[in-house]
Amino acid sequence: MKTIWTGAIGFGLVNIPVKLFSATHESRLDLDMLDKKDHSNIKFHRVNEKTGKEVTWGNIVKGYKIDDAYVILEEKDFEKANAKKTKTIEILQFVQEDEIDSTYFETPYYIQPDKSGARAYALLREALRKSKKVAVANYVLRNKEALAILKPIGNVIVLNKIRFQEEILDADDLDLPAKSAIKEGEMKMALSLIDQLTEEFDISKYKDTYTAELLKVIKAKAKGTVIKTKSVAAKPTATKDLMAQLKASLHSAPTKRAAAAR
Repeated sequence: MKTIWTGAIGFGLVNIPVKLFSATHESRLDLDMLDKKDHSNIKFHRVNEKTGKEVTWGNIVKGYKIDDAYVILEEKDFEKANAKKTKTIEILQFVQEDEIDSTYFETPYYIQPDKSGARAYALLREALRKSKKVAVANYVLRNKEALAILKPIGNVIVLNKIRFQEEILDADDLDLPAKSAIKEGEMKMALSLIDQLTEEFDISKYKDTYTAELLKVIKAKAKGTVIKTKSVAAKPTATKDLMAQLKASLHSAPTKRAAAAR
C-alpha cells in the first residue's frame, strides 16, 4: 500500500506517530475514453489559457483570486494556516458510534503506527474497544480540513472521514409524503415483511456482480456474439394494489429458517 499521509494521532498529551493508507479501491472496470471516429485514446492536457501550450506539473502553482489578481500559495503557506492540523489527527472527544448519522460517513483509511508509537497505538486501540466508543478527530489532508472518527476493526485503527454538517444539503425542499398517508393494515404487513427478511448482517455475501456481467458482455462483443437485453423497466405500485403487493412479497420472501440453511 502507498502511504498518503504521515503525522501523529494526538491523544491528550500523547502523540502517536502514524501513517495513513487508503482502505478502499474501485471495483469497476477501467474503461478508456475514445474518439468515436477512429477509436483513438482521448488525452487530457493542462493547458495555459493564454498561450494554448501544455504546462508540466513542475510549473504549476496554486493561487487564490482576490480583486482580479492571484495570490500564489506555496506548501509552507498551507502549514502556516495551522501547522498542527496538517501534521496531527487530533482527538477532540469520544462518543457512541450510533450517535453519528450514516449520512455523514464518507471515506475509510487504515492507520499504521511507526515502531516508536506501537505501544501507544495498541493502548488507544484496546481502550476504544473496551469503552465501546469511537474517537472524533480533525486533521488536514490535501489542503482541506476534515472530521473523522477512529475505531478499531480487528488489529487496525480505522479512520473514517465524515462530512461537516454544512456539507449536507437540507431535505426540506423535497416533496415527501406525510405519515398520515399510511394505513394501519399496510404498516402491519410491511413490519411482517421486514421481520421475515431480518437476519444477521454479513457483508461478505454481497458481491459486485454487475462488473462481472459487464465483462462478460465485453468479451462476448469481442467475439461478435450478440447479447439480447431483457426489459426490466420498474413500474410503481398503484396505491390500491399496495396491500396485495405486500402480501405477495411475504409469500415470495425467504423465511429466516430457509435463509439460515443457505
